[in-house]
Order: sequence, then C-alpha cells, then structure tokens
Amino acid sequence: MKNLKKLALSTIAIMAFVFSVSAQKNYLKDADVAFENHQYFNAIELYKQAYTKVKKADAKARILYRTAQSYQEINELKSAETYYSKAIKAKYPDPVAILNLADVLKAQQRYEEAIVEYNNYKKEMPSDPRGENGVKSCELAKQWKDAKNTPETRLKVDNMALINSKESDFSPAYADKKSNTLIFTSTRPGGQGAIDITNGQNHSDLYETKLDKNGKWSTPAPLASTIISKMNEASVSVAKKGDVMFMTRCPEAKNKQLKCQLYVCKKQGPSWAEPELLPFCVDSIAFGHPAINPTGDVLYFTSKLPGGYGGKDIWMSTYDKKAKAWGQPVNLGPTVNTQGDEMYPYMAEDDKTLYFSSNYHLGMGGLDIFKAQKGTDGKFTKAPENLKYPMNSAGDDFGIIFEGKKIKGYFTSNREGGKGSDDIYSFILPPLNFNLTGTVVSDENNEPVTNAFIHLKGSNGDMFEFKTAADGKYNFKLKENTSYEVTVGTDKSTVSQSFKLGFLANKDMGKFTTVDENESKDFVKDFALTPVKAEIRFPAVLYALGKADLLVDVAGTDPSNDTRKPLNSKDSLNFLYQTLIDNPSIVVELQSHTDSRGSDAKNQILSEARAKSCVDYLINEKKIPAARLTFKGWGEKKLLVTDAVINKAKTKEEKTALHQKNRRTVFRIVSWDYVDPNAPKSDKPIYKPQVIGEENSESIEDATESK
Repeated sequence: MKNLKKLALSTIAIMAFVFSVSAQKNYLKDADVAFENHQYFNAIELYKQAYTKVKKADAKARILYRTAQSYQEINELKSAETYYSKAIKAKYPDPVAILNLADVLKAQQRYEEAIVEYNNYKKEMPSDPRGENGVKSCELAKQWKDAKNTPETRLKVDNMALINSKESDFSPAYADKKSNTLIFTSTRPGGQGAIDITNGQNHSDLYETKLDKNGKWSTPAPLASTIISKMNEASVSVAKKGDVMFMTRCPEAKNKQLKCQLYVCKKQGPSWAEPELLPFCVDSIAFGHPAINPTGDVLYFTSKLPGGYGGKDIWMSTYDKKAKAWGQPVNLGPTVNTQGDEMYPYMAEDDKTLYFSSNYHLGMGGLDIFKAQKGTDGKFTKAPENLKYPMNSAGDDFGIIFEGKKIKGYFTSNREGGKGSDDIYSFILPPLNFNLTGTVVSDENNEPVTNAFIHLKGSNGDMFEFKTAADGKYNFKLKENTSYEVTVGTDKSTVSQSFKLGFLANKDMGKFTTVDENESKDFVKDFALTPVKAEIRFPAVLYALGKADLLVDVAGTDPSNDTRKPLNSKDSLNFLYQTLIDNPSIVVELQSHTDSRGSDAKNQILSEARAKSCVDYLINEKKIPAARLTFKGWGEKKLLVTDAVINKAKTKEEKTALHQKNRRTVFRIVSWDYVDPNAPKSDKPIYKPQVIGEENSESIEDATESK
C-alpha cells in the first residue's frame, strides 16, 4: 500500500486513539489530529462522523477533501475518486482537488478521463506545470502500454505468488552474493508488531526466503529476533558480501512523534547483531530506503533534509575509511530530485546506474521506476529514463533490485491483478533467438551441393564457418545487436550428385542485422553455384568479321542462351573477370572456336588471335595477373553443331544461327593453385578444389555428361 511505501518516511504518532462515546466529542478536531499524524485509517472514520455534525458548506467541503486525501494515502483509489468528486462538487476552493482527482484516475489507468481533469486544472492554475505534465504522462502511458516490438515489451514480469500474501509485501533485497536469499518487508500476520493506526494493518516486519536446488523460493520466515521488534521495520539493503545490512526502523514511544531512522547491523554467525543507528541521522527528520552501492562505501537513502528540492529526495553518504565513519548527506541534485517525491534508490552493479522511483517525473501513474546515469564526475546530469511498461504501471512501482549484471531481478507493485496490496514481482529479459539458415544448390538443376563453405562475419568481430552436408543446408545462431555478412566458398570436396568436378564461388552475399530487433527472427539466405565443366560458357564475345577485334553494342543472338539483345564483348568478358575475382586461386584458359566455313589453317590462326585478344583485355584493362590466364585457339576442331546437322536446316537464317553456335569463346579451369604474391591478407580462407576432368579438353564431352 502506498502509505506503507512511505512508512519509512512518515511521522508515526504513537497516541492511544480511543473513540469517545460522548455526544459532545469534537470529531473534526480529532480527525484533523489523526490526519496530521498520518493516521489515515482512523482519520477517515472520524471525518465521516464529523461530516454529519458540521453545518457550514465550506466545512463540509473541507471534510470531503480530507477524506479523499486519506483514502488516497492508503491507496483506496475508488473511494478517493468518490470523495474528490464530492469535494469539487461542494466547491472546495483549492484547485488541487482537481489535480488529485486526475492523479487518482490516472492511477486506475483511466487516462482519457484523467486528461480531462488535468486540463481542467490547467485552466485553474495555468502556471503550475503539474497540469501539463499530467497530460503528457497520460499520453506517454497510453503509448507505452500499447507499444509493440520494443526492448521494454520483451520483459517478462510475473507476480511472485508463492511468497506474496494478501497483505503488503514489498522492498525485496538480496541477502547473499549468489542471489539465493531474499529479505523483504511484509505486513502479513505473525509479526511482532500490533495494528498500525496509519492504515489499519499489521506493523511491517522483515521476512526471509531462500532459493532451493529446484529454483523454488521457500516459505518466508521472520528474520532474526534481534532485528524484528514491535516497531515497523522495512526496506533493507545488504552489502555484496552479505555481512552488513542497512535497514529502516520507525521507533515508537507513548504520546511522542518519532521519525523513522536508518540503522546498520552486522552478521553475527548465522544471525544478525543488534541494529545501530547511523550517525548522520537526525531524530527530528525522517530517513528511509537505504541502498548500499556494490563497493560498500556509498549509501543512498531517502529523506526530506533541509536543502532539498521540495518533496522527499534521494541523498548519499560516503564512508571515510580513515575516519571509519559515514560522511554528511549530500543531495543527488535536481536532475534526479524534483518538487515531488523521489524514493527507493538502488545502485546497479556497474556503480553508475541509479534506479529509483518518483511520482513527479513523467510516468504512468503513482510511483514509476526510473534510471539515471552517473557521469565521470560522479554527478547525475542526464535526464532520468522511465522504464516504461510492463515494468511500470498505473499503480505504484518501486523497490527494484537486479541479480548482478543480468537483466533479471525483482520489484514491488500494487498494480491490478496482484495478490495483495503491494506484491513482489519478478522480471527477466528473455534472450532473443536469431537463426540464419539456407541451402546451397547447383544453378543448373537445383541439386543440393555438399561441402560448400559458408562464411559468417559479424560486426562484433565474430567469424564462423559451416560446411554443408549432403542436403546442402546450413545454419548459424546469430547474436543480438550485431550485423552480419554471409558468403559461400568452395574447395575440392564441393560437389553434388550430378556434378563431380566442383563448383565456382560467386560474389553473392547475404547481409543481415539483429540491431534494433526486439523479437526473435529467422533469416534465410540461399546460394546457387555454377558447376565446373570441361568447357564453361559465359555471355557471347563478338569479334569484327574475320578479325580478332572485340565488338561492343552489337545486336545479335547470345549463343550461351539463344536470346537476342544488344551484345557488348567487354561486358561478356567482365563476367569472366568477376569469376576470377570471386575465385582468386583459379587459373583459366580462354578458348576460342570458329565455325567450319573457311580454311582450317585460317580458322586456327583466327581462333588463337581471338582468344589472345580476350586475355589481353583482362590483363591490360582489368589488371588480372598474367599468370592466371592462358589462351588456346581450336579453329573448327570442336564443333558444337556438325556440318551434317547444319546442312539439314531448311532456311539460310537457321543455318547462319547454327554456324554462330560454333563461333564461341569459352574457358576452362587449368589450376586452383594460384596465390597472388601482392594480394593483401584476407580474412576469408582461399579454397583450392582439385581439377578433375580432361586436361587438354580434347573432347567437347565433359565428365558430368559421361556419367
């Protein structure tokens, strides 16, 4: 309950409050005394009695407003809403009643209604930023509640039903460095204290639960008797070693108003020694919510010490090792603290990130959890970030702790759907699952390729290699917030069922990123490889009639695929250039063929000249090392279409087309062993498949077709 969260900072009047049966009893005076002493549970009943006695309209309006405030303090929001509405209708003069009504509506997730009331307050008090901030907070709350696929919505939040009770359970703290023991505050029956007149519940006590080997928390048990008393104990923080505990205790004395203070106690065997008051505490000022940092030398806490910024602020005290004493409190400054309430600090494992709760920074309703980053100068200057939904809700969310550096831990909330007033919730950020899969196939028949090498390179420096199996498939598990490039390589073992001579790698590349991805995802990248043959064809290379000069932008039919289009011989050779780049270890032989027309001798000379012109272009213009290229002219020795077949063609055009098929330039791989001595070191391995097949390519029939 909200008043319990304020328990460590509230003034607890320990006055025996006895209802008088006298008809002359001054209910209004007694109600005001109870209210001022934060005894809201009693104040409500007294104000209701007083309302029936007073006659003046202004007095009735004031009683309605005070009743609403009391209900709001003990977190009975619907009743608070009813009485604020009555107070406004009764013309309660202070517009803050409208603001409080808006806050109560927002705390019930009725954001549209709350916006109306915040705007009404703005009209009454245009200079007060709380009206405009209220509107903004409602709009943000709706946005965060409806958000999809964000880092926040990935969080899994669950009620810890096994350790929560129907009463208030709040402010969990790890009690050992392995995070296997939790200490938390509870008002469940069985504690040492009596009924708390602030809220009508039991006094708060400290309970402990342990994690068993099956990952289940044990039934909570009261902490050591040296710690538990008839007073309210709450909000502990245990040093990382588990040997020192800081706690809030609210002492009581008859007919006196005593403030909550901070205590420290040391581990004494399996139990705890008597708590000792921290020296900087002042008995006239309330202190609470201690949080020790990971190194054990800075204690953060909440107080309303002089020099603050309006409401309850977060302060810090540094331990002086030489003096063996805690220093005077220092305010964390206006970036963290506001004119509202900032409470429940927690310093993360990095000793830089402070988590806390606030009811003033823009939030979803009530107390929201925020985080602020400490700069190199030790100060907090960057605006705090709201943890958003589902960590925050329309209710009060506070008292967060983390399990080391993991995005995992516990916090407190009184949101809808809980087991009690305040409940402890667990949270964890489930890992994202990113997978990259694909299949490598032959580009001729879609047959799976075995032993293709898949290379994965991540922006984080990771490099992985996977060899495909007989099904041609591969898979990788990708990391979060990383960009990847995936390529394919081959070696002598890269084959398929039909193609045993190997496969050429190509420039095909897949690019993927998991950056800003907040949902698990599967990526797919397939590769198609060109099989190695005794004669490898590529787009047609055209020459001047009867010459070896390369032609460009010529209309014609590409004999490699029988399509008509403008042909450019240099573009065709650029295809071979790219093949050489993608396969940096191969040495190729350019082969040129003529048709059967003309003399054998002239055709032989012409074919050699044409093959040489291709090599010259690649060496001189594309800068391919000469050691990677050879050439050979075959003249009319290796016709694709025989004269007998051509002579059977019915038209001149058909015969011309068949002769053109014989006029071709192709290449074959003669070696996979080339190493460029001038090449920079590569982060990709070079693969050297064995050359299989006819060394001199004397027969047009290749090994794959003879199978």
